[in-house]
Amino acid sequence: MHRQGSAREIKVKTISGEITYHRDYYYCRRCGYGESPWDQMLGIKGLPHKITNQLMTEIALYGQSQSSFDQARQMLQRALGLDINEETIRKVTESVGKAVFEEDTHRAEETIANIHKIDTSGQNDTVLYIMTDGAAVNTRIEDENGSTWRENKTVMVFTDKDMIKRKDGGHIIVKKEYMAYIGRSEDFKKYVLDTAVRGGYGNVKAVVVIADGAAWIRNMCEEIFPDAVQILDYYHLKENIYSYAKYKFNNDSARYTAWAEAAADKIWAGLVDELLENLPSNEKLPAGTTNLKTYLSNNRDRIHYSQYRDKGYFIGSGPIESANKLIAQRRLKQAGMRWSVDGAQALLSLRAKAESGLWHQVENLIAA
Repeated sequence: MHRQGSAREIKVKTISGEITYHRDYYYCRRCGYGESPWDQMLGIKGLPHKITNQLMTEIALYGQSQSSFDQARQMLQRALGLDINEETIRKVTESVGKAVFEEDTHRAEETIANIHKIDTSGQNDTVLYIMTDGAAVNTRIEDENGSTWRENKTVMVFTDKDMIKRKDGGHIIVKKEYMAYIGRSEDFKKYVLDTAVRGGYGNVKAVVVIADGAAWIRNMCEEIFPDAVQILDYYHLKENIYSYAKYKFNNDSARYTAWAEAAADKIWAGLVDELLENLPSNEKLPAGTTNLKTYLSNNRDRIHYSQYRDKGYFIGSGPIESANKLIAQRRLKQAGMRWSVDGAQALLSLRAKAESGLWHQVENLIAA
């Protein structure tokens, strides 16, 4: 090994502040291998920024958790006494998020390629819940219709063992895993499957999918979880019943409320066929009004609420709606925010890790 030229003075930001060192570079003319020992020791070898990997994970942690990159700058100054500009915070956060997303994608592609190898014979007494929903993120790119909004799809996975029952009958979910993706449902399904496998899919007594009735969710889950119990979120059902009732009774509150509650009671009691028989066919409805007969018919096998109640299953998708607010809206939908698709995806990947209690995976990836 030969030392190449004179040592260069390098400034590196660390978790303890900025340091300066003289960088020696050694090169083997025979094999073509070169290295700088201090780069390895400081943890900056191969990194695009003169920032140690430990500090990179801290920057990414603040970058994804604060309401803006400027807020992250202020928090880093207060918490660590470090003066790092907003643009550096953005670049570091997005580069870390990109690495996390790429690792998630690689693992998910392997999982779905081996879906036929998932063994479901060794079942325990656990119920695995899978919830998924979409929420729009504003980007800088227009689609063919001139819209800059893209749908972020989020999946949430947890089990009945991951909950604490409250005195009021509600539940606190103490352990769950999220994954978020901006793109087509056809591509999203591999992330859904991978997250489910990580949550125990293949070794549980029952898989329960709860969603709002969107066709893309229904079709996706029928493909990758053919034996799952699919449940139409009861509260979305009631919203759609009320939507139809308001039209039916010309917004007469007393009449549409009584009719809607009676209709919901019939469904709750398992009398769906009786309700369907009394709904008109081929009804012409104004835009925005639910065709209740079509809606119920399309979800006929997902509204057996009396059976779900007897088995102790969740029937509401409230947790995934809260997850959309937690993962996407709180960070990516502040006033005036518009994102590159890659930048938004990077932030979403980091948000999902942080809110799943899996930030150590980010640290391990950057340290590798």
